[in-house]
Amino acid sequence: MPSKKKRPKDDSASSGAPAAVPASRSEFLLLGASLVAINVAAYASVAHLGFVDYDDGEYVSANPNIAAGLTWSAIRWAFTTGYFANWHPLTWISHMLDVQLFGVNPGGPHVVNLLFHIVNSLLLFGVLATMTGAPRRSAFVAALFAAHPVHVESVAWISERKDVLSTMFWMLTLCAYVAYVRRPGWRRYSGVAACLALGLMAKPMLVTLPLVLLLLDVWPLRRSLRAGLVIEKIPLLALTAASSVVTIMVQRKGGTVMQLGQVSLELRAANAVLAYVRYVGKMLWPADLIAMYPLPRDLPGVGMLAGAALIMISITVLAGLARRQRPYLLVGWLWYVITLLPVIGIVQVGAQAMADRYTYVPLVGLFIMIAWGIPDLLTALPARRRSLELASALVLVACAALSFRQVQYWRTSLSLWSHAVASAPQNYYAHGSLGYVLWKGGNIDAAIPHYTEALRLRPDFAEGQNNLGVALAGQGRWNEALPHFSEAVRLKPDYAVAQENLRAATARHDAPDDSLAQLAGAVRDKSNDLVARNEYGAALSARGRIDEAIQQFVEALRIDPAQPDVHYNLGMMLDRKGRTPEAVAEFRAALRIDPKHSPAQHALDAVLARMARPAP
Repeated sequence: MPSKKKRPKDDSASSGAPAAVPASRSEFLLLGASLVAINVAAYASVAHLGFVDYDDGEYVSANPNIAAGLTWSAIRWAFTTGYFANWHPLTWISHMLDVQLFGVNPGGPHVVNLLFHIVNSLLLFGVLATMTGAPRRSAFVAALFAAHPVHVESVAWISERKDVLSTMFWMLTLCAYVAYVRRPGWRRYSGVAACLALGLMAKPMLVTLPLVLLLLDVWPLRRSLRAGLVIEKIPLLALTAASSVVTIMVQRKGGTVMQLGQVSLELRAANAVLAYVRYVGKMLWPADLIAMYPLPRDLPGVGMLAGAALIMISITVLAGLARRQRPYLLVGWLWYVITLLPVIGIVQVGAQAMADRYTYVPLVGLFIMIAWGIPDLLTALPARRRSLELASALVLVACAALSFRQVQYWRTSLSLWSHAVASAPQNYYAHGSLGYVLWKGGNIDAAIPHYTEALRLRPDFAEGQNNLGVALAGQGRWNEALPHFSEAVRLKPDYAVAQENLRAATARHDAPDDSLAQLAGAVRDKSNDLVARNEYGAALSARGRIDEAIQQFVEALRIDPAQPDVHYNLGMMLDRKGRTPEAVAEFRAALRIDPKHSPAQHALDAVLARMARPAP
């Protein structure tokens, strides 16, 4: 009697059908442990990263609503605020919990981000292996997700907690959906809806998830295509529609949604096509990954745009033609295309053309195409399994090593933007950001060349014009600073900070230079002279000696706290030092004393507007 041949566990995946032989418990545990290990290897240094001058202040370190930790009033704020042009209450609450556990300390939140990333990797592995019956291929997808350097931004950036948190609920929604498909019932369906709702409250990126569930119905769940599958998703689509409406309303109120007059529809569409292809390129060759890829001002060349469109169309057509024999190709490709839609730039929010963090979930679709497609392509290769295992191991080691290096760039603001400038010398935003970091650190001489380069690359960069003016004023070069403040106001008429700087520079230009020695002597002779201390503080601030200016204004308020001008001056200095919550308190103190103090009102409006800008 002939013996039966044992069927390889992952072999059936080539036909798109789940494997008949389930993986053993020990294999699952080994693969899961390997995923944890590759995460730890790639992100071993995250606990030593600091806060960066890229929204971390507004999200955590300088956010008074977060600094108190987890309180009922803070939780109420999380659910009712549109602060930073976002409605994501669970994300705010997670930051509050960090402060409750670790204080305002960057190490704890970074470790928590990594823990979420590890959980996401394990959930992806588990749900994909359960659906396909192919644990090794599923583990490879999850390992690419865990170790790919393009995902470093989502893990190593505290402000991107919303990415790793919302993705956990994305994966839990998939798990709940698989349970529902196997044993339909309203209780299990409620679990699907609950996980989706929680994910939307962490980040609205989950709005495309019902469409992804329809893709999974085709493969690997192999549900019979019928209208009922669409009807089944209607409650989930209603949740995502409500989330989309809230998100658009909050972002419009925050002034972050670009109008067609700012970014034309043609430029948005062209950038979207190019971004789809560029993300694929970043996945295949993850070099020069930086925190900000600015939106170009001009349309790309016809040849470049046509080439990108041809690539998109070709992949779609080829995946469609292979849908019967290899359905995972079309499902993986559409997963990628659909999940990027909310952030591809048709509705342009912020000044970025693309962002590494936007690929956190979408690249899973491409990883599926690779994990299933390459083994199928190499079926005739001798010793196929051993060769694939070796190649997979080499790819994962390379990804983990690149991620480990990429994490180091997020250690400080200086390392983050220095790397960006080195990787993209033509990036005006990177030069402007590096200039700000250097200026904030007191190195005005080093900051000015970067501000100047940012304006050479982008003369209509209003913030850059203002910042260069501030740096020049800090060196006492008021005549040179004045035209930059003027240009900033011309470019952005409602730019309150630039307006105030322009008024100060104009007054300084028209007045004779005060002698610091005389003012210092006046303060020594009459230590309780409020006017002398205020004037001395103003003179110190004009020369960039911000810490000394703050000391003089504080002393002036000790003499008489009911001086709105001094509160305003102190607030301006605190804001320049990045002590935003304290600056806001001083502006509000000035307005309590004098509700018609327009400089304080302009400054307060400008700071709150800046704090309301979302991460691009």
